[in-house]
Amino acid sequence: MREGDAPAIRLKGVSKRFGLGNLALADIDLEIAKGEFVFLTGPSGSGKSTLLRLLFCAERPTSGEISVDEMNIGTLSGAQIPLLRRKIGVIFQDFKLLNNYTVFENVALALEVIGLRPDQVKKRVKQVIEGVGLGTKLNRKAVQLSGGEQQRVAIARAVVNRPPIILADEPTGNLDNKRTEEVMLLMEELNARGATILFATHDERLYQNTHRRVVRLEDGKLEAAQ
Repeated sequence: MREGDAPAIRLKGVSKRFGLGNLALADIDLEIAKGEFVFLTGPSGSGKSTLLRLLFCAERPTSGEISVDEMNIGTLSGAQIPLLRRKIGVIFQDFKLLNNYTVFENVALALEVIGLRPDQVKKRVKQVIEGVGLGTKLNRKAVQLSGGEQQRVAIARAVVNRPPIILADEPTGNLDNKRTEEVMLLMEELNARGATILFATHDERLYQNTHRRVVRLEDGKLEAAQ
């Protein structure tokens, strides 16, 4: 991060407690520079998904401060949350596609909700779907696709509005080795185009022998980063 630049993501003293007892995150301090690709790792239940959910306001922190693309999450009203989410593409492990919608319709939804004209939607959706290698399946329903193809549709939907920040929550968890490699290549390409990526995974193979920064959660606490 260049001196004077604000980070893409900043968490300062962030904790998250569910109910009276379960402390999911404890006093997290983390900064991610604009354009950085960071792996967030740790065992199941360590708090990875909770941290990501805080960043796009699916949950609110119990304490601490969070800023995303220079927006202070703690001060956002309900009406401002959609503005934040336009800056963030979220890729879920379970895809969250509409099975009876076509590939085109699933991806187009992300643009229609922000009011793009139909001709703009058509052009951009076609470009991004071709970019993930599914140009011949625009009119195929999601339920007819393989798991790897569904994940690529989910990635296309997350990036079609060109968000500066991408949050990926175990996006390769259900994929075989070949499809995992394809997804990782796509993520590298998106990062090369300038997107900041926070990629949550428990699969050590994805970040071994990589120059990317790795941060680890263990029982809701941030361990030493590399």
